[in-house]
Amino acid sequence: MYKQPSHRDPKNFKRPNRAPATNSEPVTIGQRFPLTIKRLGINGEGIGYYKRKITFIPGALPEEVVIAEVTEVHPKFLSAKIHKIRTASPSRVTPVDEFAGVVGGFDLEHLQYAEQLRFKTDVIAQALEKFKPASYTHYDLRPTIGMANPTAYRNKAQFPIRLVDGRLAVGMYKLGSHDLVDLPTVSTQHPTTMKVIRTIRALIEELNIPVYDETTNAGIIKTIIARIAEATGEVQVTLVTNSKKLPNKGPLLAGIMAKLPMVTSISQNINSGKSALIWGSETFLLAGKPFITETINGKQFQLSPRAFLQLNPAQTGRLYQEAITALALTKADKLVDAYSGVGTLGISLAHKAGEVRGMDTIAESIDDANANARLNGVKNAQYFVGAAEDLIPQWVYNGWRPDALIVDPPRTGLDEALRDTILAVKPEKFVYISCNPSTLARDLVDLTDVYTVDYIQSIDMFPQTARVEAIVKFTRR
Repeated sequence: MYKQPSHRDPKNFKRPNRAPATNSEPVTIGQRFPLTIKRLGINGEGIGYYKRKITFIPGALPEEVVIAEVTEVHPKFLSAKIHKIRTASPSRVTPVDEFAGVVGGFDLEHLQYAEQLRFKTDVIAQALEKFKPASYTHYDLRPTIGMANPTAYRNKAQFPIRLVDGRLAVGMYKLGSHDLVDLPTVSTQHPTTMKVIRTIRALIEELNIPVYDETTNAGIIKTIIARIAEATGEVQVTLVTNSKKLPNKGPLLAGIMAKLPMVTSISQNINSGKSALIWGSETFLLAGKPFITETINGKQFQLSPRAFLQLNPAQTGRLYQEAITALALTKADKLVDAYSGVGTLGISLAHKAGEVRGMDTIAESIDDANANARLNGVKNAQYFVGAAEDLIPQWVYNGWRPDALIVDPPRTGLDEALRDTILAVKPEKFVYISCNPSTLARDLVDLTDVYTVDYIQSIDMFPQTARVEAIVKFTRR
């Protein structure tokens, strides 16, 4: 069973005092040895020590004894894979997905769900111990909020399509490679998104539409994206292509509409060349409506193809409720919704505040945010194109000073300039929603110069993975 260390006792955070190995034979790739797994790392990998060198083994669980096979040798650590499990953890379960451990997205599917939740609380503790923000050993780390049914929760499938051994494959890449694995089923995906993806794959094959070849940089369709609005059942499809050309476009669209009546929006996104990014800059509508509509906590949100929305609609509603509670807004408060996206957070909070101003650097998101404010009859929220670290000082200079702030940054965390802005403006009420414990802990080092951490409430937005979302409630010193 996974054991969560107490966050109140700093002794429990300390790593074993492991001196570098000396006077020992060098470890080689392919070498095998027995290893006892001590804990899980921040990416969900098992951690043990071989000749005093830390060893990372994906798929291994605490308290297990495994035969490890070395895959990489580094000066300060080893990477290995499981050759054999000698003693299995009582928390080990059989993964539902055939390719769990082969492709990403199923990092913890072999671990009982209750233990996954305990691990996710501890991931935050590990990050805090590494960065050591002020008074971190006294933080109130609340147990991670899980799901009653931690499957079929992902509302968007975003899968590359390639020709593999003469057949079209649509799925995910093997870990650490660009070898695509065809995935007819994925237990964490909403079943409708999988049906849409697989049907479009069959149509592309039937119509002989060329798919992208990374080696030659030729071919047309790179990625199929399907997103469902849980509340309405509408599905939005985007075909990411290597050029504006789309052979057999008419029959393809006709086939989608005939076989998939739930698809109400079909777009094409152009992403030419060998870019590592999935999305290109140009998107245009091919058929149907330009958006689908999702409902969260009674608010409606129109989503254009590139609009960001959390991938787990059930937990998103709970996340926003926790944010509302943490901010404790009044009608006298002026709220800034930084990294606003399409306005889901700010619009959900607007009825509690006097005024909401949000911002995002993507113009299309701001168009969506202002449209969503109008859609919901919200008259006290408006959204602007720009970065928070640029707009907030301008507003303060012009006499508009925020009383409250909510931030929901990407995995890179807060921009350094925004951290400086927050410390200068010092909003009285402040909530930070994080999707990366490491960058959160890093940001807390600066933020705790002005704020104390009341509590950190983690919530499981991504069951079966090592990822976790956290809500931090601050009080200004």
